[in-house]
Amino acid sequence: MIKSIKDLDLKGKRVFFRFDFNVPLDQSGAIKDDTRIRRALPTIEYAMEHGAKCIFTSHLGRPKGERKAEMSLAPVAGRLQELLGTAVGFADDCIGAQAETAVANLKDGDAVLLENLRFHPGETKNDPDFASQLASLADVYVNDAFGTAHRAHASTVGVPDLLKEKAAGFLMKEELENLEKALKNPQKPVVALFGGAKVSDKTELLKNLVNRMDTILIGGGMANTFLKAQGSDVGASKTEEEMVNTAAEILRDKKCTILLPVDVVVADRMEDGASTRTVTSDFIPSGQMALDIGPKTVQDFSDEISRAGTIVWNGPMGVFEIDAFKNGTMKIAEAVASASAFSLIGGGDTIRAIQQAGVADKISYISTGGGAFMEFMEGKILPGVAALEQ
Repeated sequence: MIKSIKDLDLKGKRVFFRFDFNVPLDQSGAIKDDTRIRRALPTIEYAMEHGAKCIFTSHLGRPKGERKAEMSLAPVAGRLQELLGTAVGFADDCIGAQAETAVANLKDGDAVLLENLRFHPGETKNDPDFASQLASLADVYVNDAFGTAHRAHASTVGVPDLLKEKAAGFLMKEELENLEKALKNPQKPVVALFGGAKVSDKTELLKNLVNRMDTILIGGGMANTFLKAQGSDVGASKTEEEMVNTAAEILRDKKCTILLPVDVVVADRMEDGASTRTVTSDFIPSGQMALDIGPKTVQDFSDEISRAGTIVWNGPMGVFEIDAFKNGTMKIAEAVASASAFSLIGGGDTIRAIQQAGVADKISYISTGGGAFMEFMEGKILPGVAALEQ
């Protein structure tokens, strides 16, 4: 059983919060997208209203155990202050005298953000001494960072092992409930839609889901490898030669329906202004690359989506960042948004695609996890989630 933050007595307690404030920054250090900060606000506001002494922690980027000014969490502290309308302190380190003093000065309902956890090599190594120093700052542990739940790091595994009182924040609970709704107790039929560049990124996912889904639709660059495994001539399309046999095995051993593109949009280069045409997917001309799904495939996929009770989507249908190859992804986004099914979307590119299509508000649930989303869907136990089990 995993407790919710609502199950804890927070008043006067020093509460160690693990958030995912790994936000994109521009060259001036300004935050380009504060979505991850905003998704944490319900947990933060609840804790402050209930008198917790709030210790906020996160990583940002991959500093590899070194202090790097361009990866400081200081801009996040500033943005938190703006969004909350109240003071949020900032400590220049996450352990040691500065962190200890900042926490000691907290009053009930106050908050301080500690500097980037990954400035210390002990974070990613789950070093017991580093975890102990972090845990010594707090009485209670709350994890609201689903996006890092697949990492066995000090702040996600080491600290909760050392603190008796622990719980999930609202976002973590929300993520787990929605992913379980799609994977463990879905409304039938279940349609999974996968795209993106590589089969190798989704091998374990596909092997798990061919036994759970009713229909799997495969587009994007990864479809090329499956088409080749079927014996199609894919021209100059990018494929993973080492994954062709794996794709063939998945197609052979499947226990669900798998649909591949029947037509594709091709060009001789991946650029705006390239000359494009639509061809059948079984014979792509020499020198041409498949860069989007074609209109017949869009219709076939949309028909399946319209009949679904549950939809899971990860990965675009083509190179949607380029106008000439965005149509398939945009049309599929519209189909998912129009469906009456419960729709679950995960992965940065897919989220950007639905935002570009202007349909994000019509998706049932958008997961904040990239790697965590994928590993959960693969059927793996996430270390950061297991650490919260009572």
